[in-house]
Amino acid sequence: MKKKIMITVVLIMIGIPATRACDICGCGVGSYYLGILPEYNKRFLGMRYQYKSLRTHLGPIGERTPITADETYQSAELWGGWNFGNRFRVLAFVPYNFNKRESQTGNGTKTGLGDIAVMAYYKLFDHKGNLGERLLVQSLWIGGGIKVPTGKYEPSERLAVSESPNNFQLGTASTDFTLNVAYDIRYNDMGINTNVNYKINTENKYDYRYGNKFTSNVLAYYKLRIANKVTLAPNIGLLYETAAKDVESEKYDVAISGGYSLSAVGGVEVAMKGLSFGVNYQNVRSQDLAGGRAHAGNRVMVHISLPF
Repeated sequence: MKKKIMITVVLIMIGIPATRACDICGCGVGSYYLGILPEYNKRFLGMRYQYKSLRTHLGPIGERTPITADETYQSAELWGGWNFGNRFRVLAFVPYNFNKRESQTGNGTKTGLGDIAVMAYYKLFDHKGNLGERLLVQSLWIGGGIKVPTGKYEPSERLAVSESPNNFQLGTASTDFTLNVAYDIRYNDMGINTNVNYKINTENKYDYRYGNKFTSNVLAYYKLRIANKVTLAPNIGLLYETAAKDVESEKYDVAISGGYSLSAVGGVEVAMKGLSFGVNYQNVRSQDLAGGRAHAGNRVMVHISLPF
């Protein structure tokens, strides 16, 4: 069994740089960054706030033009998790989005409910034992999910911005699916947490399909216990995202779409009795989005949750 677990982890790590998988990575309609989940035994309910920025309408070599736009994507997301016994877990996400665009040719905003998503996991492996005098804990979860089209999609947005990614939307108007893997290994108080997500998008009723998207993050963390009442877990790692090009009418690739980004991630998780919260900062180190016609800025995520 241990050999199978190690093979699985190796395959995950190999898949990070190799996959070329509906939106521009990390912004707009559909980000599936999980990171380290809050500590809970049965269930939790909380809020997440995310801030992201994107510069669009760039020139052929990425330069600013008179129609270049600065876009910000903020979301306040109700999220929760529920463990069913020792083997099953369900996570749900209900986002409310605040999109803003500023340019020399005019400004615009979109505010409203985003696309609701649900993910279900099955614990494939769980081990706790000693390695010498230290505690070694491992767990591997696999699962899938569905995203439903509850967010508003405006087809006129796509028609109006042929030189910009179709990203300034509240939703995709499509029902999409995810495949998920979560692996955590901890040696005493030091651990590594890995989340992998592959999102399979379907065509919406406007004959538009966002490209499939691959997201993976690997975080190293260390748990510090203060007076046996508070646990601090500073963490640092990498977040990689890549998306295929969007497709129109089932056969035409959208040139201004797809790409990848690689970010350095740093943050801290805090857990105490009856309350967990955390923050992380994602610094984009490398990217090639929409054929160079878009440029993503750094991102921030803050969350708070109540286990019960």
